[in-house]
Amino acid sequence: MKKGLTTTQVYGNIRLSSPRKKHRKKGGFFMDTTLLEQKEPLVRKDVQRSATAETKTFRVIELFAGVGGFRVGLERINKKNNNDSFKVVWSNQWEPATSQQHASDIYVKRFGKEGHANADISKADIKDMPDHDLLVGGFPCQDYSVARTLSQADGIVGKKGVLWWEIHRILKEKGNKRPSYLLLENVDRLLKSPAKHRGRDFALMLASLSDLGYIVEWRIINAADYGMPQRRRRIFILGYHQRTAIYKKIDGQDQYTDWVIKKGSFAQAFPVQADGKLFMKDFKITGDLVEITKKFEKEVSDISPFENAGVMINRKAYSMPVVPDYHGPRINLEDIVIDEKDVPVEYFIDDKDLERWKYLKGPKNEKRKTRSGYTYIYTEGGMSFPDPLNRPARTIITSEGGSNPSRFKHVVRTPSGRLRRLTPVELEKINQFPAGHTAGIPDIRRAFLMGNALVVGIVERLGQQFLKEHFANS
Repeated sequence: MKKGLTTTQVYGNIRLSSPRKKHRKKGGFFMDTTLLEQKEPLVRKDVQRSATAETKTFRVIELFAGVGGFRVGLERINKKNNNDSFKVVWSNQWEPATSQQHASDIYVKRFGKEGHANADISKADIKDMPDHDLLVGGFPCQDYSVARTLSQADGIVGKKGVLWWEIHRILKEKGNKRPSYLLLENVDRLLKSPAKHRGRDFALMLASLSDLGYIVEWRIINAADYGMPQRRRRIFILGYHQRTAIYKKIDGQDQYTDWVIKKGSFAQAFPVQADGKLFMKDFKITGDLVEITKKFEKEVSDISPFENAGVMINRKAYSMPVVPDYHGPRINLEDIVIDEKDVPVEYFIDDKDLERWKYLKGPKNEKRKTRSGYTYIYTEGGMSFPDPLNRPARTIITSEGGSNPSRFKHVVRTPSGRLRRLTPVELEKINQFPAGHTAGIPDIRRAFLMGNALVVGIVERLGQQFLKEHFANS
């Protein structure tokens, strides 16, 4: 934040709202005091009834599919429920700047070619995408800012290559056939990005979804907090279109604290408690998307208006900090690792590399010099070496594979005392994929794909709760 500026000067007026009060009066946490005219009304009367009102099968499209984490989770629900609650009717996976499409190849190998597109999503024709009830996808955190241009019908365009705007394009061009529900995943820093204009990107997302008729609910979830075998924090986003009964149920709440910590889909699937007092910040997002971009960029701030849990209705966001409230079974690394005799020899740490591993994993306080000759002191804390088996794994990253020593790769000690890296099957199990899901490509690429994947168990729990909500309120 610029020196001398208060949070109020950057964002406007902050009000902490008591759960006993209704949140429908004017005022609150404003970007400014004028709600500019929207390009599309917040409530459309020409919406088309979703097919899910008459059927028990949700038609799904999976964008940025990777190796199919969302699909694995949803199809596990089908298997557990002995039905076809979810059916993926179209999917897309494309890795730019490479001729080898390993993720897409794995997807096709596991699920078949039908309805799968291995092509640049920005060039996909909406007419080729089947109508669907649920859109899912894990999209990257990029620069979501927008600018004005006369070449676009609405005079607004996002930066080329920013995949969020491809989701937006699909929803917009589908018109009154846009999906009733959204389930999206991203890195947790989305709530605070970009670094100099905290919260701008998420505000743009919320505003654009609100303008398309969605209520949005979000939560940052660390999979390990709910018994899963990886400490991986990600933001999950649920969208409910105004045609749905869930939309009407949320919109009819007198206040939203109970929805966020007790009644909502996230609260039911992943229980929480308020982190402190039962108060919510409310924040009105005003202006078109260009105006929102400019308002955030007028000031430099290191504080985001969005907490780790919240809901947005008609461009008004309500959020509060929460902490996990889970007391069930837990899966640790010791439950994941395979028998030492089944580990290929190349995964064991060579004695000649051991000191390098120790150095990279250890604490540092040392002089370093830049290429230009500038000398500085570099410090960082130490990491557990080897990784403790009685805890969940750390976050798998894309550089997990390969034999070169690294600060971030997992290393475990075997019963015989030897040190080794994790195998691809173990990485798959840490993400709760079926063992061997990525088999058939080089091990280093298998590790890369798991570094890009989500924890499937989160999709399973959210999907099951989503079904309960939908059919309870239909």
